[in-house]
Amino acid sequence: MGKSFLARVPMPVKLGVPVAAGLLATACSAAAGTSGSSAPASSGTSGASTTGTVIGTHAGSGGTFLTEGGRTVYLWVKDGMNKSTCTGACASAWPPVMDKGQLTASGGAKAADLGTITRPGGGKQVTYDGHALYFFAGDSAAGQTSGQGSDSFGAKWWLVAPTGTQITAADTAASSSSAGSSSSGSSASGGSSSGGSWG
Repeated sequence: MGKSFLARVPMPVKLGVPVAAGLLATACSAAAGTSGSSAPASSGTSGASTTGTVIGTHAGSGGTFLTEGGRTVYLWVKDGMNKSTCTGACASAWPPVMDKGQLTASGGAKAADLGTITRPGGGKQVTYDGHALYFFAGDSAAGQTSGQGSDSFGAKWWLVAPTGTQITAADTAASSSSAGSSSSGSSASGGSSSGGSWG
């Protein structure tokens, strides 16, 4: 029965249907592509990119420190240059900052200091001036620094200055976040940054 129906359909209609469908699909994808291309790929400096990793900065009471997506990042003094030794339970408490596609810098962070290393289990971890970067699971809001000065897993965890040095000064966001405050840690009250080089 299907053959008899097709036999009765004129040849121009048989040829025209696939052509019309192809033209419609092309027109729809072109329209979608036009609206989707209004945001250039190089706009990854906003910090809200879902296809990239943006290392930015935050001004805290202990000095300006690095962030990713607003979250504070740390270095671990037990790591060597361009190495990460934080795995297993350590990586659960201190999740590595992973490269999600396009790695860029914003604020006071320097693009020239950004890099990546391969994690022991695979994936690319972000580095800054050779230091592997980590989040702290105990920070629950942007700008919190409750991991500052921790010595969990056998070595100190420090904030990272835009110069690539560790910040060993206390940050008031650490005490306010551990008290359950939702403060962003942008208080300008005293405290000085003692950025020391780490080795």
